[in-house]
Amino acid sequence: MDKLIDHNKAKEFQQILKESEKIVLTCHVRPDGDAIGSCLGLWHLLKTLDKSPTVIVPDKAPVSLSFLPGFKEIGIYTSHKEFCEKTVEEADLIICCDFNTPSRQDTLAPVIQNAECRKVLIDHHTEPSNFTDLVFSYPKMSSTCELVFRIIAAMGLYDKVDRDCATCLMTGIITDTRNFTVNIKNPDIYDILMRLLEKDVDKDRIVKEALNTRSLTSLKLEAYALSQKMEIFPEHKCALITLDKGELKKYSYERGDTEGLVNRPLEIRGMIYSIFMREDPDCVKISARSCDNFPVSEICKTLYGGGGHIQAAGGEFHGSLEECRKKFLDHIGDFDKFLDKGYMGEE
Repeated sequence: MDKLIDHNKAKEFQQILKESEKIVLTCHVRPDGDAIGSCLGLWHLLKTLDKSPTVIVPDKAPVSLSFLPGFKEIGIYTSHKEFCEKTVEEADLIICCDFNTPSRQDTLAPVIQNAECRKVLIDHHTEPSNFTDLVFSYPKMSSTCELVFRIIAAMGLYDKVDRDCATCLMTGIITDTRNFTVNIKNPDIYDILMRLLEKDVDKDRIVKEALNTRSLTSLKLEAYALSQKMEIFPEHKCALITLDKGELKKYSYERGDTEGLVNRPLEIRGMIYSIFMREDPDCVKISARSCDNFPVSEICKTLYGGGGHIQAAGGEFHGSLEECRKKFLDHIGDFDKFLDKGYMGEE
């Protein structure tokens, strides 16, 4: 399970950990299961190594992750600015999880970047920026949590993984693979699953809490989005869903309520890719998913300055929701070339 990891880097990371005491773990804005799972998984591991770790995130994580052990100990920058800044300032080491460039941390970015301590990046997104001293970048990994587990194994610390650590890591793997149905490049991920189950992880509970439990209003919002706002473009094998601020307010939208919505149109026979646009207070958030190796990452990168994985990507648009929608529709035909012969590019 550690054969994909650069063992020289693993040794260097282990030495850095030995030399560090106060360690900050951080992730991207609007943290998801993989971001929180990787941070908390390492948090639990570091506690068993008698370190003093703290998880600092840019803003609140969705309530669907509140079952994770250690969730209540997370420092939220938008809520506890002074505490977070002081903790980062006093840190010996900062471990950046699940993001490839400082801009993905929003207002927390300058706080992390201005810190004078050493920094380590652990991430599975493409094209990482050069902003840390040590980089673990493996875009073919299903998730950052898979990568974290492999690094732990490479450092010979599997015996230090307790049930809480394993629960957090499995949560990130499950959420980023939609319970082992997408984003799986390495078949030995199932070996990792078995190793985590050996730690007495309750996989059924993770699936229920992180993927299959939601509020009544979020369920109604999804029903509305699919029945009233989904547009189908058969000639392009594409579906588009848009939700504006008024619609989100009507259904008492909370962060995480639209998680997974972009995947639903892919259940339609013949659909190859799906785009979801949500009007947030500061921008339009774009999420894209696909099957058959269709590169939605190209759409997000070309039109919205974003990116991600071939079949799972995102971006942002600073303008109105209708302008964002129009931009996509004006260029939708540009991406038909990937439908004709498939896409064999590498992440």
